[in-house]
Amino acid sequence: MGFDLVLFGGTGDLAWRKLMPALFQAFRHGTLPEGGRILCVGRDDLSDDQYRALIQGRFEKVELSKRPSPEEFSRFAALLHYLRMDLSQPADYERLATALNTRGAETVVMYLATAPSLFTTVCEQIAAVGLNGPQTRVVLEKPLGHDLASNQAINATLRKVLREEQVFRIDHYLGKPSVQNLLALRFGNALFEPLWRRETIANIQITIAEELGVESRGAFYDQTGALRDMVQNHALQLLCAIGMEPPINASAHAIRDEKLKVLQSLKPWTPETLSQHVVRGQYLAGASQGQPVPAYQQEKGVAAGSQTETFVALRTEICNWRWAGVPFYIRTGKRLAGRDARIVVNFRPVPHPIFRSPLSEANRLVINLQPKDGLELHLLAQGATQQQAEPSLAPVHLNLDFDQRFGAKRVGAYERLLLDVIAGRLNLFVRSDEQEQAWRWVEPILQHWRNDLSGPRGYAAGSWGPSAASAMIARDGFCWSEEV
Repeated sequence: MGFDLVLFGGTGDLAWRKLMPALFQAFRHGTLPEGGRILCVGRDDLSDDQYRALIQGRFEKVELSKRPSPEEFSRFAALLHYLRMDLSQPADYERLATALNTRGAETVVMYLATAPSLFTTVCEQIAAVGLNGPQTRVVLEKPLGHDLASNQAINATLRKVLREEQVFRIDHYLGKPSVQNLLALRFGNALFEPLWRRETIANIQITIAEELGVESRGAFYDQTGALRDMVQNHALQLLCAIGMEPPINASAHAIRDEKLKVLQSLKPWTPETLSQHVVRGQYLAGASQGQPVPAYQQEKGVAAGSQTETFVALRTEICNWRWAGVPFYIRTGKRLAGRDARIVVNFRPVPHPIFRSPLSEANRLVINLQPKDGLELHLLAQGATQQQAEPSLAPVHLNLDFDQRFGAKRVGAYERLLLDVIAGRLNLFVRSDEQEQAWRWVEPILQHWRNDLSGPRGYAAGSWGPSAASAMIARDGFCWSEEV
C-alpha cells in the first residue's frame, strides 16, 4: 500500500522550512505517489491534529508561492500523522515498528532530519526492530561526520544494517535544476563537450555566496565552519559535475563512478599549496542590505575568540588528461556582498585576434544556481553601424532563464530529491566512497589550520571576503566573476 515517509525531527527547523514545503509542492503538482502517509516523529507530546495545526502555522513563514490555501492544506494534512518518540529509547522504536507494520507500505522512507550524532543510533535501532528490510530507504542529511575517521565510522555502521543502495546521502545542490541541466548541457548536446577541456578552457570558478550570517545556527556552525558545511559536500559535488568524464549511461552506478574518479584526481595538497592556495576568513562587523550587522564572534552561540572560518577560497586542479593545468577556484562564505551561487567556465581567448575587443574579454559560460536559475553564454559581437577601418567587438550574451522558460512546471531541489527517494532513484545521491574521498582530500586543510596559529583573516560583512582571496586568483592572471 503506497509509501510511508517517516520524518525523524518532524518538529525541527529543516522539516518545516524545506521538507514540508517540498512535500506539499509535490502534492500540489500531483507527483506525490498515491496512497502515501507522512509520519512525523518528535519528542513533543502532540496529537495528529495538533501537529497539523503546527505545520499550518509554519507554512505562513514560507514564501508566498509555496503556501497552501486552506482547502489545499486540508487535503494535504490528511497525509500527516505524528508519533512521539525519544530516539534514545529502544522501546519507542517498537511503537514505530507497530505503526509501520500494521499498515504494510510497499516502500518505507526514513528521513533523518536530526542531529548527525543520532544517525548511527537511529539506524541501529530501526534494524533492531526489523525495519531495515529491502523496502526501507534511509535518507541522511549532511554533515556525515566531522572528518574522515568519523565519516568512515558512520558508513561502517550503515553497512552492518543496510545495503548501500538503501542509503540516500542527500546533497540538495544536486537537485537544483541548473545542476541537472549542466549534465544535460554536457551529455545531451554535441555543442559543448568537444570544447570541455584544457585546450579551450582557461579556468573554472565555483562561487556559493550568502548574504546571511549564521542566524540562529551559531552553536552548530561554530563546530562546523565553511569548509565542512559547504566545500566538502556542495562545492566538490559541483566540481565533479563539471569535471567528470561522460558516463557509459545515465544509471546511478555509472554517474557515481565518474564522480569518484574526479575526486581521486584532485591535486594532492603540499605545505606550499596549503599556504598559497587556501584562504580562510571570518566576517567582522559591517553592513548587509544597508543595515549594520555584528561580527561573527558577536553572534549568539559563537564561542569567545572563535577561530571558525565563515569564508573559504581555494585553488585546485584535476590531474588527468582532460584537465591538466586548468585551475579550478572554489569560493564560499557568509555575510558576503550578495546571495549568488554560480559556476563560471572561462574560455581561452582566440589564438590570433583580428578584431579590437574589450580588454580581457573572452567567451564564458555562466551556470546560475541562485537566486537566478539558468544559463548565460557570453560572446563578442560586432555592431551593425560601425564604420572603423579596424572593427571592434562588444560583449553580448544569450540568456536562458529556466523560471521563464519552464514557469510553473519547475521542480525545487528538495521536491525532486524526495520524489527520487520514494521512487528509489540514486542518481542524485552521494555514494559512501565518494564521500570518504572528499573527506580524504579536505582533511589536510583541516590539519593545516589546526597548526596555523594566525587564524582566519577578517573581512567586513557585506564585502566579497578577504583580499587574500583576490590575490590568490590574481597570481594566475585572473579575477573572480562578481556579477550579482
